[in-house]
Amino acid sequence: MKTRTGGAAVAVTTLALLMTACGDSGSDDSGGGQDTQVTVAALPLTDSAALYIARDRGLFKKEGLDVRIQPVQQSIQALPALSKGQVDVIASANYVTFLQAQEKGTLDVRILAEGVRTAPHMMDVLVPKDSAIKNADDLKGKKVAVNILNNIQTLTLDAILDERGAGRPAYRQIAFPQMAAALEKGQVDAVHVVEPFDDAIQNGLKAKVLIDGAASPVESLPISGYVTTARYAKQNPDTAAKFKRAIEAASKIADADPSAVRKVVPTYSKVKAAQAKSMGLPAYPTKTDVDQLRRLTELMRKQGLLKKDVDPSTLVVK
Repeated sequence: MKTRTGGAAVAVTTLALLMTACGDSGSDDSGGGQDTQVTVAALPLTDSAALYIARDRGLFKKEGLDVRIQPVQQSIQALPALSKGQVDVIASANYVTFLQAQEKGTLDVRILAEGVRTAPHMMDVLVPKDSAIKNADDLKGKKVAVNILNNIQTLTLDAILDERGAGRPAYRQIAFPQMAAALEKGQVDAVHVVEPFDDAIQNGLKAKVLIDGAASPVESLPISGYVTTARYAKQNPDTAAKFKRAIEAASKIADADPSAVRKVVPTYSKVKAAQAKSMGLPAYPTKTDVDQLRRLTELMRKQGLLKKDVDPSTLVVK
């Protein structure tokens, strides 16, 4: 993966420090009591809203948990730390990355709770205001920025374009925080971006929405969740259950009261309160739905992002 800007470097540095500082947190093999301190790596996205709602409203404390949150720019950056037990959970974890790691044997993944599912305009394909690209057909061969190659954004956009009979673009990997600059400088023709960056680019550059990233056939598709390892879940079943309950309780708040999400997002991201009022929000499922997760794994299999069929029921922590 190429280093694009200082933002990504900062994220890597932060994670390196985390891996050094948190070596004794998470699961252990001592056979002692289960940990009540949980270290969570999280992205500054709307996907993570339930995590911060749970923290701010005392839902973790109610369960007797001491949850420590460490920010990262890409969930894939936290994968080595999760594998080594230096973080216990990754919030807003891109399912595609972790399902691929599971298949490759890099990580034995378990899903504690769903994070978000797609919802209208929680992610969009944006083009400059004066772009000659007018519809999906015009994207064929064009340079489109995505946060990670061969991942959730390429998966969903390819599915949308395939259904419309349109050709596929040439993807370029650019971290979300750097997409605005890349679009403004003409380094890419379009960006496939999630909130809160989506709204910021529309407002800052007057960029136009070309495609709703949650359009058919990927509407209400699970895209991220709270993941841990099989080892951690096995060694800390009570802690895992408590964390799951707290997140699901927070997701109920987020689902019932979008203003709670709009209020909390500026506390952990660079989003201003005024911007938070207008940005598109994902859906916050209150329970993990295996059938919905299966839609994702089947789409990944169809597009070659998984080589074998996966039964998601075997990966969900009950």
